[in-house]
Amino acid sequence: MSNKGESHFTQGLILGTIIGGTIGAITALLLAPKSGAELRRDIAEKSHELYDKTADYLYSAESQLGSAISNTVNEGRVRAQNIINSAKRQAEDILMSAENVLNDAKTKAFTAKEGMQEKIATLKNAAKASADAFKNELNNGPEQPYSGM
Repeated sequence: MSNKGESHFTQGLILGTIIGGTIGAITALLLAPKSGAELRRDIAEKSHELYDKTADYLYSAESQLGSAISNTVNEGRVRAQNIINSAKRQAEDILMSAENVLNDAKTKAFTAKEGMQEKIATLKNAAKASADAFKNELNNGPEQPYSGM
């Protein structure tokens, strides 16, 4: 953040120096006791110097702007990659959690199925024993309790 502030300060200082120097040079030329031809030649020289300084300043500003844009694009890429990586990790975590829940559900369903099969087998055995006892009683008649007499 302070780097940007220093950059703006430096740019302003350079621009102010160029403008101030140019105004001072033009004022000195206009107030100096010279002939018209000398004055025109000096103004032409100073305008060429001003043009060169302005071109240098613009080139410097352009390269700084290019660097700033490049840095911003690179920062954006890094941030985007970090967001993508974070999203991938979160998706993997969610998939792992879902897989764990599914495995737990399968285990519980299998355990419940085994329990139900055991209960069904017990009920079948009890029903068969009841049916056998009923058939036996029908075929043999009711059992007489032992009276000991």
